[in-house]
Amino acid sequence: MEGRARLAGVLALKAVFWLSLGALLWTHLLYPLGIAALARVRTRRVRREPIEPSVSVVVAAYNEEQVIERRLQNLLELDYPAEQLELVVTSDASTDRTHELVEGFGGRVRLLVNPRGGKVAAQDRAVRETQSEIVAFSDANAIWAPDALRQLVANFGDPEVAYVCGRLVLEAVDGSNKEGLYWRYELGQREAESRLGSVTGGNGSIYAVRRADYVEVDPKWGHDLSFPYRMVQAGRRAVYEPAAKAFERPTPSNESEYRRKVRMFEHCWEITLRGSMLKRLPLGYLVSVVSHRLLRYGSGLLHFVLLASSLALVGEGRVYQVALGLQLLLVAMALAGMPIARYYVLVTWATVVSLWNYLRRGVPATWEAAEGTR
Repeated sequence: MEGRARLAGVLALKAVFWLSLGALLWTHLLYPLGIAALARVRTRRVRREPIEPSVSVVVAAYNEEQVIERRLQNLLELDYPAEQLELVVTSDASTDRTHELVEGFGGRVRLLVNPRGGKVAAQDRAVRETQSEIVAFSDANAIWAPDALRQLVANFGDPEVAYVCGRLVLEAVDGSNKEGLYWRYELGQREAESRLGSVTGGNGSIYAVRRADYVEVDPKWGHDLSFPYRMVQAGRRAVYEPAAKAFERPTPSNESEYRRKVRMFEHCWEITLRGSMLKRLPLGYLVSVVSHRLLRYGSGLLHFVLLASSLALVGEGRVYQVALGLQLLLVAMALAGMPIARYYVLVTWATVVSLWNYLRRGVPATWEAAEGTR
């Protein structure tokens, strides 16, 4: 009887080991390779047209005196008809010189001053107080290529498209942050998802929404993760336009990127656990959301499960010994300062810390600029 119980326990541990290993391999390797291959043979094209609809470009700002003039001058120089373009800065109760600097642009830029309530609340007000057909959004520290807006709105020539995000290019900086390498890996998945139907996530630096499709979500959620799946739930498309380029500086080190990721993942957990993310989705898109978002955010927990099961099974065969050795080697390389290993371990750990923070105290709607990105 005791032997049977031990055998059942070992079998259960082996199942846990292989499930956690399989989930990690799927989300980080097999899913990206699979959708890239599938997108080559099954492309759902977007009907792009050289249209010039009216557009309101909304810049949410909180204490952006270092970058706001550069941001607005860049937007004023876009290759887009001035009579079809409105620029709006919606301030989340900035306390520095942001308001003064925006007002210095006179009637070319509209300023909205809001009580402190977070980025999304400020964006919602800007949408309510404008009338354009398309609403585009940008971070205050981004710079757009001259044709970025044209490239974005061309996708709205397809009546099925509700949301378009552009390509964020992380500018080279002197530092140890390996976010740029990860970002290229992420953009490859985004392009494949878009070709198959819809992306599972966007970015705050450059995106646009048809006014008729705009939805006001919980101010703690953010548009990057909530808008794409909300559009798909409504029977619409959320696509990626790589020709619409925005440029930003990444944080200077893996450690500063870790702190940024913790804050970002707190909001991701809020949406994942409370945002009805998995409801009313087509099967293919549901697989993408689970593979690219749910399992990715849970990768830290999956690593803990894999490590614990590897330790428990170390006497059960060579494969478990090798798995344990590789995991310990990864940690050792991260502790030794190898940039790629350190980046992966820190970002994976950030998924765990952010979940703990979220469960312990929730997540605020307000935000601060990430260090080193100005």
